[in-house]
Amino acid sequence: MTTVTLEEAQAQLTRLIENLGPGDVITITRDDKPLARLMGAEGPPKAPRKLGTLRGTVLSVAPDFDAPLDDFREYME
Repeated sequence: MTTVTLEEAQAQLTRLIENLGPGDVITITRDDKPLARLMGAEGPPKAPRKLGTLRGTVLSVAPDFDAPLDDFREYME
């Protein structure tokens, strides 16, 4: 969380807003007391996932795909 004085905020408001990322908070103070908070807006909502969009992309699976790894063989015995 960034803190700036009211005078700094008035002088550099454009720069503060341009550098503000989603969820970022800037506290504006006067006499070392919080006066206001400037918060970055959240980005556009994510589109919902669609099931089956990767169907057909796995072209082959190794024959030993589900075989135990050599590193764990002693634990499997």
